[in-house]
Amino acid sequence: MKLFVAIAFILILASLGSALFFLMRDKGQSNRTVHALAMRVGLSITLFLCLLAAYKMGWIAPTGIR
Repeated sequence: MKLFVAIAFILILASLGSALFFLMRDKGQSNRTVHALAMRVGLSITLFLCLLAAYKMGWIAPTGIR
């Protein structure tokens, strides 16, 4: 599960970086920035739902602050 979350975070950051790249390169002339940001939002929602499902199935448990 930790590997899945780490890969998801890397993909989210890569999507955010590509949105920044497209914003700087295209200067608002194309929709690639919007598509990259939409991908980031989709990945974030998917990660949240997967974590919620894993919690409900008992695969992960909260540990609290130590």
